[in-house]
Amino acid sequence: MTKLNLKTICGVVFAVVVLAAGAVSWWLFRAPPVAKPSDEPAKEPVFDVPQHPGQRLGYPTPQTRLEDAENPAVFMPTGSGRVQSAAYGSSRTRKFGSQYLAAFHEGVDIAPLERDSKGRALDPVFAVADGRIGYINRRGGNSSYGTYVVLLHEDRFGEYYTLYAHLASVPDSLQAGDPVLRGTEIGQMGHSSTLGIPVQRSHLHFEFGTMLNSRFELWLRSNKMTLTHGLMHGWNLVGLNPSELFPSMADGTNFVFESCILETPVAFRLLVKADEKPDYYCRYPSLWSGEDPQKAMLMDVSKGGVPLRGRSATEEEIALLGRRKTHVMVAFPDVLGRNGKRLVVSKSGRWVPGSNASRWLDILLF
Repeated sequence: MTKLNLKTICGVVFAVVVLAAGAVSWWLFRAPPVAKPSDEPAKEPVFDVPQHPGQRLGYPTPQTRLEDAENPAVFMPTGSGRVQSAAYGSSRTRKFGSQYLAAFHEGVDIAPLERDSKGRALDPVFAVADGRIGYINRRGGNSSYGTYVVLLHEDRFGEYYTLYAHLASVPDSLQAGDPVLRGTEIGQMGHSSTLGIPVQRSHLHFEFGTMLNSRFELWLRSNKMTLTHGLMHGWNLVGLNPSELFPSMADGTNFVFESCILETPVAFRLLVKADEKPDYYCRYPSLWSGEDPQKAMLMDVSKGGVPLRGRSATEEEIALLGRRKTHVMVAFPDVLGRNGKRLVVSKSGRWVPGSNASRWLDILLF
């Protein structure tokens, strides 16, 4: 038997070590096995993130008792003295021609906490949420809103506005387009308006809602009307109930615009001739179902004139519409209440478009 020398033994050992190291490296860094085809769909990763987290809200004035709806120290009544007249909805009565009829109030009127010796309000007014300044009207005598500020707030569901009216003043430093944070002081409470509000009834008219059409200024031009207030003209603003914001202000939970608008009660359902999807539903695509309309659409509407869910009309519904431009499919009197908006009215036992429906629809469909 041949005797192995030391050099040969060292060579063998070195070779074994190299092979072992290579095997270990292959095992650690080998490619993962290729999965066999499966009929089961791949599972999406789960993230614990809400789809619509919403926004933190603050109070629009130092008044923090906004859920106390019947308190005249919190909400400023009209000259009637009825605290309910400060609420959103058909809460007022006005003379129209020879008749006294319900009138719709788009917002709520918040009373001041502090006044000077002449009764003028001293309360500051704050942005209720992060956003940007959409419009400032500094001439109190050219609007029933008086001096007012409109803020626009981005939301995954779609943009919404908050409006602060009858202000005594707005800081000179604020300009349209400026970003603002929740709690930013945007003005001082006052009594400015073309309506002649007495100083003793100084208050903040606080409103929130949506715009009917982002092409509103083109609509004004097409009707040879003055472009006063632009997109933020009252005709183009449709209000939701501001009291829906108050719980989030009080408990610090995020306000979710999607939940608010989807849970708004339907006041009536309207069938309308339309050969394209309105701008409104392009800005709030989650409210629209199915294909774009070819001849007509069906939409739910709130008592304040806010379009809710909409869809293309069926062939049967189109036939029902006939040559008419609109047809009221159903109305819900319990939701309409005193029906101060009068977009639909009851005549001879049938619900038909009301006196205010024509302009509202014209703006929406433009």
